[in-house]
Amino acid sequence: MADKLKLGIALALALAGIVATYFLAAQPLILRLLAVLVGFGLAAAMGLQTAPGQRFAGFSRDAWAETRKVVWPTRKETLQTTGVVLLLVVVMAAFLMLVDAGLAWAVKALLGRGS
Repeated sequence: MADKLKLGIALALALAGIVATYFLAAQPLILRLLAVLVGFGLAAAMGLQTAPGQRFAGFSRDAWAETRKVVWPTRKETLQTTGVVLLLVVVMAAFLMLVDAGLAWAVKALLGRGS
């Protein structure tokens, strides 16, 4: 029950940040942006005090740790892979164009409209 109340307060804080932009319509953009950021920051801080917020924070930490374990391809590998993909796209496009032209010719011939 306490978590639901905290999540409700977090939602209210986020909405307050959004509503503040309308009340500050005559103010500079930076002030309106700051109002939204403060509202969302307070909402996030309140949301992290709940059990679902704690699970989300743990999941985020684990996901970040997993990204550090990834072996990212080098520039050369990326360019080679991109080249292979582009070549395959061109080959498949040519193949599909030939199939389409062949089928169009066959349909015209079967309907007696070919020249």
